[in-house]
Amino acid sequence: MNLTNKTSKLTNFKISPKPSSTISPSPPPPPPPDPATIANLILKGDNPESLTQALHSLPEWTPHLVQTILKRLWNHGPKALQFFNLLETHPSYRHSAASFDHAIDIAARLRDYKTTWTLVCKMRSSKLGPTPKTFAIITERYVSAGKADKALKIFLSMHEHGCQQDLNSFNAFLDVLCKSKRAEMAYKLFKIFRGRFKADVISYNIIANGFCLKKQTPRALEVMREMIERGLEPTLTTYNILLKGYFRAGQIKEGWEFFLQMKKRKIEIDVVSYTTVVHGFGVAGEVEKSRKVFDEMVGAGVLPSVATYNALIQVLCKKDCVENALVVFDEMLRRGYVPNATTYNVVIRGLCHAGKMDMAIEFMDKMKDDCEPTIQTFNVVIRYYCDDGEIEKALEVLEKMNGGTCLPNLDTYNILIGAMFVRKKSDDLLIAGKLLIEMVDRGFLPRKFTFNRVLNGLMLTGNQGFAQEILRLQSKCGSLPRQFRL
Repeated sequence: MNLTNKTSKLTNFKISPKPSSTISPSPPPPPPPDPATIANLILKGDNPESLTQALHSLPEWTPHLVQTILKRLWNHGPKALQFFNLLETHPSYRHSAASFDHAIDIAARLRDYKTTWTLVCKMRSSKLGPTPKTFAIITERYVSAGKADKALKIFLSMHEHGCQQDLNSFNAFLDVLCKSKRAEMAYKLFKIFRGRFKADVISYNIIANGFCLKKQTPRALEVMREMIERGLEPTLTTYNILLKGYFRAGQIKEGWEFFLQMKKRKIEIDVVSYTTVVHGFGVAGEVEKSRKVFDEMVGAGVLPSVATYNALIQVLCKKDCVENALVVFDEMLRRGYVPNATTYNVVIRGLCHAGKMDMAIEFMDKMKDDCEPTIQTFNVVIRYYCDDGEIEKALEVLEKMNGGTCLPNLDTYNILIGAMFVRKKSDDLLIAGKLLIEMVDRGFLPRKFTFNRVLNGLMLTGNQGFAQEILRLQSKCGSLPRQFRL
């Protein structure tokens, strides 16, 4: 079926006849375009002209629909950007600021910085930005790519792109640095600019959290004391950051004492505080204490959140047994809570770890009643199938992903490619090569180790012709190992 025929399924638009003297009921409006159908059309469309025609034949484009499709194409960056660019010439639709931000995020994730800044220029010429959110996206991608110094220059040059820095954008950039484990760099920047941007409690909380993420709770306490000396009052968020920092660093005794001090000082303990302690005790193997704190929370009139149940279920899966975790899952349902993706992922991982793969698949199917399976859901199942030697079942899950709403990501491909070397079969190594080509086609950059491993495997099994194809692909992606240069 060609693209024109596929398009007819999407449109269903008919010209109404001229009204007669007899009043007849209006025909029902056409169904809205289906994001899944459009996404599959884009994925399979190899002819840009036909694809453009198909996309332009849909008159009811909305920013929400475009963003939904971009999210579905998230793990196929080149196709997502192709879709965004082709829609720019639509006669009646114009991209929103949110759609531009999605496209910029995808381009920056692909490290296609030329396209990233081209989109920023288009955004500005359309008078849609760039906004502080746009720069938060860009700087986060540069930092995650190991270009923190470049990210800093971009933050400092925001005003050159028509977007003035303010306290919110300053805090956002500090948060990006801290979450990437660059708390020292963030703290230095904070000390330089805190006067200019009039740093607030949120600024201090971000820096304290940055040190806690690096398990440096003494440094976080110093930040808290400094905040108090400057006349700012710590908030409950401040205390919860430090509480979580103690447990994250494995300082269980200190964390519990800090929690008791919070209660003694009449600080209002909330569900976040209790959830932190429940999870902290559980990770340390103190399952009984974890459950006791959970019960204490309920007794104190603090309602558990879905996150609290997730923490307890995760604790039971890891440190107790999955059967007890399922009991808590059922208790959660009885009390009217709706499990989210994290809940299901924790249970599914626990079932897989216990060797109950059939039950894990049942939960994966059940999950669709409450939320869509995420990339983490699929990757967990694929990893455990591969660990059990069930390569064919892992590939079946991959096939479901390619035909569904959640495309494979870098981890998916790395798991499967690694599994192809276990049985040392020639056919498996051919599949590894095909997976490598597919991941590059979708915008992922394999490590040199992955290229070299596939190349070596293909050559050792007599697949020199395919190895040469992989070799040419590697030369396009970057530096080539000396032993494989053509």
